[in-house]
Amino acid sequence: MTFNEASIRAALEAVIDPELDKSIVTLGLIEQIKFENGHAEITVSVGTDEPQDKRDALDRVIKEAVGSAAEMAQATLAGIDVVFARKVSLSAQPTAAQAPPEPVDESNPLPGVKHVIAVGAGKGGVGKSTATVSLALGLARAGARVGLLDGDIYGPSIPTMLGLDDAVAQVKGTTMVPFEAFGIKAISIGKLVDPDKALIWRGPMAHGAFKQLALQTDWGELDYLLVDLPPGTGDVPLTLAQLLPLTGAVLVCTPQRVAQDDARRAARMFQQLEVEILGVIENMSSFTGDDGKEYDLFGRGGAEILARTMGLPFLGNLPIHPDLRKNLDDGRPDRNFSKNPALAKALDALATNLANRISIASLSDGTSRPSLEIN
Repeated sequence: MTFNEASIRAALEAVIDPELDKSIVTLGLIEQIKFENGHAEITVSVGTDEPQDKRDALDRVIKEAVGSAAEMAQATLAGIDVVFARKVSLSAQPTAAQAPPEPVDESNPLPGVKHVIAVGAGKGGVGKSTATVSLALGLARAGARVGLLDGDIYGPSIPTMLGLDDAVAQVKGTTMVPFEAFGIKAISIGKLVDPDKALIWRGPMAHGAFKQLALQTDWGELDYLLVDLPPGTGDVPLTLAQLLPLTGAVLVCTPQRVAQDDARRAARMFQQLEVEILGVIENMSSFTGDDGKEYDLFGRGGAEILARTMGLPFLGNLPIHPDLRKNLDDGRPDRNFSKNPALAKALDALATNLANRISIASLSDGTSRPSLEIN
């Protein structure tokens, strides 16, 4: 019986990630398989936040699966090496080899947009817009086509963060042309009304404004459309869930208890609306002073505890960086990825981990197979 790369891949179909309940092959974690002169080398892609014990367990079960398959094929193995590549593909969809193309959903009002991602929080002031802009730019820098919808009708801050002060809104017929900045298409009510005017609107008016921004903007073809939601659990999140087919939501939370309590309510809202929560981001997790010492100004680890207790993915921490605030105030978010290596690393990790969760959420595997669990 022939034993080759295809045999190894078939054996790895039986290795199941217990958290996601899917084969590591289906999840796209197997980057490369080499088999020469009886020696197998398997390259596995893992997230930047994957703990060492998880990698050790994965190494063990992969070797057990391949070894058992070789024994059944009466093949002699000179050795098995498992190589971990600490990166995750930022593709918006699984490859053709992983899954067949999805049929076009004619009921989708934005057929050119592959994934709509809500970014929300239970309370204001936790850095939700900061996270949304940073995620959008991180995904765009990786080559994805990204749009950003400023859904905070009463307090739009995206124009400032993207440096759109001098940009002029354009309309073609009844369709709005999105602004373009740093490789991102964006629209905000903040560029369509007097910037000093307070929008004293009741719920139905906010609902109508958000619907116009979402559906009457010429988004074109996008891999991701990120929606910066207002704080709380009011009209706009409900409108979004009813209006567009959401791939999922991201929650932004600071470490302190009061932020956790409100984020938990936001999580329950999305769950009631049957929107998958793709992950939790902890913002303002720590501050490093000029003396090199870390200070936990608002505590640390609270959002990670929230994610763990609610069974939600944790996308990572975003420490306090003065550069982050300054660059967004100046409308130059691109500098966050070029001027401060530590900040750039943290932002890239968040975007990469989010893209990975989106890819996983888009996969569906209805087949059943014998499994080896990673403990």
